[in-house]
Amino acid sequence: MHDPEGVRLQKVLAGAGLGSRRACEELIATGRVTVDGTEVRELGVRVDPVSAVIHVDGLRVQLDSSIVTLALNKPKGVVSTMHDPEGRPSIAQFVADRTERLFHVGRLDAETEGLLLLTNDGELANRLSHPSHGVAKTYLAHVEGRVAGSLGGRLTRGIELEDGLVKVDRFQVVQTTPQASLVELVLHEGRNRVVRRLLEEAGHPVTRLVRTQIGPIRLGDLKPGRTRVLSKTEVGSLMTQVGM
Repeated sequence: MHDPEGVRLQKVLAGAGLGSRRACEELIATGRVTVDGTEVRELGVRVDPVSAVIHVDGLRVQLDSSIVTLALNKPKGVVSTMHDPEGRPSIAQFVADRTERLFHVGRLDAETEGLLLLTNDGELANRLSHPSHGVAKTYLAHVEGRVAGSLGGRLTRGIELEDGLVKVDRFQVVQTTPQASLVELVLHEGRNRVVRRLLEEAGHPVTRLVRTQIGPIRLGDLKPGRTRVLSKTEVGSLMTQVGM
């Protein structure tokens, strides 16, 4: 863990935005920092900032300043790709000013709006997209008809679609009228158009669908077509969730 040719740990932490050098020394002294899985309390420890895996309070610290992760509020009618051979609007237009080579994490179908993550960290993108890590996604769906109180139980038990059983983790009715309802659902599934297919099978076709959250990252008040750079804390929480 200790690298005689490395950089003092408190300096690395301060450079990553964890506070002043003195504040980072306090983090180390109180046992809140681990390096490569080992708790560090010695202030003289030096580490290689390129290869060291550092966590503070259980959250991964992103040390590579060249890595960037963005949140995009994808508008309706835009395809989740950097280039569309059919000439449809793509997400490339919203990051045209970025110099990094960005990967989109998963997809939203063209008619679905909301949160999409983009990053130049290939490992993070792969892990977030892989179903084995089970990153939860939250959606707000406007659907046809009044939703019955029993629907939540039916969805959490699971509904059989043509490509297998789909279960939601949480479901709640936000608002309902005789003609339409607004519902929120959380699920780990990443299959194509799974939310639309699930609700249609349940008898409530979707008229509008917005993804509002991926793991710990929320869409918030980000306007359609706009991006924001995730904070180091947000990126660290994403990395921790997928075992990085």
